[in-house]
Amino acid sequence: MKELQYLNKYFIKYKYHFLTGILITIAAQIFSLFTPKLVSSSFKVIEEQAGKSGSMASDIVTQTLFHNILLIIGTTLFSGFLTFLMRQTLIVMSRHIEFDLKNEVFRQYERLTQHFYKQNRTGDLMNRISEDVGKTRMYVGPAVMYTINTVIRFIVVIVFMYRVSPMLTLYTLLPLPLLSYAIFKLSQEINKRSTVFQQYLSKVSSFTQEVFSGIRVIKAYAIEPKQQQEMDALSYESKAKSLSLARVQALFGPLMIALIGMSNLVVIYFGGKMYIDGDPHISNIGIIAEFILYVNMLTWPVASLGWVSSMVQEAEASQKRINEFLKIRPEIKNPVLHATPINGEIEFKNVEFIYEDTGIKALSNISFKVGKGETLAVFGRTGSGKSTLLQLISRLYDVTSGEVKMDGTDLRKVNLNDLRQNVAVVPQDAFLFSDTIANNIRFGNEDATIEEIIESAKLAAVHDNISGFTLQYETILGERGITLSGGQKQRVSIARALIRDPQVLLLDDCLSAVDTETEETILTNLLSYCRDKTTIIVSHRVSTARNADHIMVLDQGNIIQYGTHNELVDQEGYYKELWLRQLSEKELS
Repeated sequence: MKELQYLNKYFIKYKYHFLTGILITIAAQIFSLFTPKLVSSSFKVIEEQAGKSGSMASDIVTQTLFHNILLIIGTTLFSGFLTFLMRQTLIVMSRHIEFDLKNEVFRQYERLTQHFYKQNRTGDLMNRISEDVGKTRMYVGPAVMYTINTVIRFIVVIVFMYRVSPMLTLYTLLPLPLLSYAIFKLSQEINKRSTVFQQYLSKVSSFTQEVFSGIRVIKAYAIEPKQQQEMDALSYESKAKSLSLARVQALFGPLMIALIGMSNLVVIYFGGKMYIDGDPHISNIGIIAEFILYVNMLTWPVASLGWVSSMVQEAEASQKRINEFLKIRPEIKNPVLHATPINGEIEFKNVEFIYEDTGIKALSNISFKVGKGETLAVFGRTGSGKSTLLQLISRLYDVTSGEVKMDGTDLRKVNLNDLRQNVAVVPQDAFLFSDTIANNIRFGNEDATIEEIIESAKLAAVHDNISGFTLQYETILGERGITLSGGQKQRVSIARALIRDPQVLLLDDCLSAVDTETEETILTNLLSYCRDKTTIIVSHRVSTARNADHIMVLDQGNIIQYGTHNELVDQEGYYKELWLRQLSEKELS
């Protein structure tokens, strides 16, 4: 139960639901206990009048039975109504807690850094916010409700039984120690097997999520049979773990019923013996019937102990998985609460960055400065550190050593929300959501009008393409923008960044999938748009750098060239070679 203690704060938050549910449960149990008393009373009257003859005795029995039947119906209906209110109170509370916990998990997902997502698979994270939270809800809802119901019923029933006959009560409860031990042992096994099953469920979710995301590649390489084999193997293991858990859980029902049956036999045997021996507490046969009803009233609570125990153990295993990352403190934290104005001057001072998970040094002793409104073009071979540079500016990572400054202030001392509100990033691999094109562009500015959306699309040279669609800007995109071509996705992503009107614009090789003519149009549009914005363009095409104020060439995390276009084409090196090669390719075309 250690892991489930995390949920205590929610019980405190919804304490009025919780306490009301307990009070209603107590009232429901008290009213449900009128039935055994009334049955005992009926037997007593029948027994007393059995030796008498005449219509008076018959009338007394009839009147008593009719009166008791009406009371039994009335108290049963009222007890049922109270039980309904109990369920409404406690189950509704569990839904509130489920809502809060899912939102807490989601907020934690948003806070956690790139490093976390590199170490965890998407399917597993989805499983924790759905399956694991669902298991936890079963603890705060049905498990808590039935536990309260069972505890209160046990207390009330035992008190009523003890008041009738202490000795018979003792005999009736003899099987309970055996029951407690069996539940304890089975619960331990359920907890262990439930944890393993949830882990395999996450593996299946992760695998299927990757298959769905990469279905085009799978079909292109015709590897469906291989993927099916892997799915069969995972499903077989998951089924084996599920059946292993089910086998243990299946022991509870029969065990509980057997123990209740033993208690019934105990009541009949010892109660009958005490009645024959003239025990003053068992003055009539109705008391034995009353005890049998009490024992059977305990049947469902006792039987539910197994189910409740199973739910608690599964919830414990699930909450442990949730707690594992709820307790993670993100490496990237917002250092200040007050607003930080962002103008756009960027400076790197002796920056070194090493990826923690791989140990690769992506940047080494990098120093440069880009003034507000200036443009820096960055070139370099694959793996030279270009994308890492942009990720440090938007503070997706913190530097290993050195400083990245914004307007002269270390980024680690700048309000993180203000920084990211004023920095727009367009990645090479554009990510679009399963929504309309308009909403995908509006993602950069949720208050944008359709006129602003169209203007941004025109700047990104994608308006004509969108206008050609039947539903135009209301066209629904498939997952990850699969409806669009690579170049169209990149341009929609550019429009999304431009509509944000940021102070800093970071373009990470985002024109790689567009043709030269379209690239020329976009760069011309950006020239006037970016006049007062700091812009950093990562590219492999020299044409993107012709209007840049500064050009930087990286190689293995080091700056090997820095200057203007004219300066770099006059000196031997990577940039001149790239310029000459692309110039000759343009002439040949």
